[in-house]
Amino acid sequence: MSFDRVLEPSIRSQYLEEPCLLFAHGKEHIDPKQGILQFGPRSFFPEKKHPATVRVGIIGTADTIENARKWIEKSAGGIKGDDEYIDFPGYRKDRGFLSELIFDNDWIAQINRIELDEILRVRFLAQRFNEIVDLLEHKIKLIIGKDRPPDYLIIALPDEIYSSCKMVKFRNRRIGEEGRNLRRALKSVAMKYRIPTQILLSSTVMNNGKEKSRKAIVECQSEIAWNFFTGLYFKSGGYPWGPIGLITGTCYIGVGFYQPLGSILTTMQTSLVQAFDEHGDGLVLRGHEFTWDPQKEGSKSPHLSKEHAFALIELVLRHYKEEMGQTPQRVVVHKTSRYWPQEKEGMTEALKNKVNRYDLIALNVQNEIRLMPENQYPPLRGTYFAVEDIDYLYTTGYIASLRKYYGAHVPAPIQIADHIGYDTPRETLLREILILTKMNWNSSRLGGLLPITLRFSRLIGDIMKEIPSEREPLTNFKFYM
Repeated sequence: MSFDRVLEPSIRSQYLEEPCLLFAHGKEHIDPKQGILQFGPRSFFPEKKHPATVRVGIIGTADTIENARKWIEKSAGGIKGDDEYIDFPGYRKDRGFLSELIFDNDWIAQINRIELDEILRVRFLAQRFNEIVDLLEHKIKLIIGKDRPPDYLIIALPDEIYSSCKMVKFRNRRIGEEGRNLRRALKSVAMKYRIPTQILLSSTVMNNGKEKSRKAIVECQSEIAWNFFTGLYFKSGGYPWGPIGLITGTCYIGVGFYQPLGSILTTMQTSLVQAFDEHGDGLVLRGHEFTWDPQKEGSKSPHLSKEHAFALIELVLRHYKEEMGQTPQRVVVHKTSRYWPQEKEGMTEALKNKVNRYDLIALNVQNEIRLMPENQYPPLRGTYFAVEDIDYLYTTGYIASLRKYYGAHVPAPIQIADHIGYDTPRETLLREILILTKMNWNSSRLGGLLPITLRFSRLIGDIMKEIPSEREPLTNFKFYM
């Protein structure tokens, strides 16, 4: 009697060291917070884009304006952390981000009680939403119209306004139910006046700077300050840190899709591209509209035709050359769905004879396959393993050098579901992905699940929804954060 032997899949595993980041004076550290705390932000020296001073404007009620300014000025002096959260060093000339915040009454636009009451009396949410957006745009115009406007704008909203208008859903007679988000609508409005913004809620600045979630998890005040001021520094023109280890002359592209407001059902999608160079400088571009019918195509995930894929890559290469002054030597495309044959054909044809090397990669967020450590700690961030010819990478996990795990759940690796081109060794591509997970300048957190090329695809797409097709969106990343 003979038995067929069941072959077990071949599994290989390796660990990639945590990538270092670049800070002032060329100093390096793996942790964004520790790097700024010890050396200062990357832009400080050599001083290229360091915002030595930042003019701060505020829109809000009398109370929210006063409370926001007090909280910002107090936090800028530095905040002690605790056993879990690191000290926030401050935001002043002599500490932390080594920059000075400037306030002036000319950069304040107050929402008075009459205006507030009129909005709250509006019965229909969609109308109330539009009226608060119109009112805030009016206040932005007042501030921007000053002889010397601010560099950065705080929208200090009362909780009663934000909670009633944060998200609204309404029925469109032509296409059915649609939803809008106040934060995203404000980003679109502020973009018209070329000013970066930050919503600052009363619940953030009151109660000693702590917020509670539904699970009553209290976030340390220093952590809130870290995230707030890291975003402020970047939106004001500085780079908090820089990447180390990305290949020179490479353009990293993230492709995503969104449905424009007012489009019929789910058939009109617009491609979205984020392009980054080896220094972390990014561009946000809006691609061409195309039709996608999930039932007809047999896939919920939109895919590009050959013509649209070709046009998308040409769009990126043209803008990249305009912004960077040269055509990239190498292109890496990240997407969250596999490449259909027409997408592959269109992209490779656009890249052919224009760049020396290219890699088309699909990254899939999954929970089915994990490593099971023998100890009590989660798998190490940077661990990658291959099951046959499919790679998995832990972009979240335990960080041995810091003895910390930043997460509330058991981490799962992302899957490298597709790799077309093969011009770069797998390990190099995985290292690049790990580096790009650390390039979120809107937060001081060490790393994230997806690289920056894809991390903000949904966020930016939702903001793009608010930008009319006749208005060209700004390409600078800071206006979307």
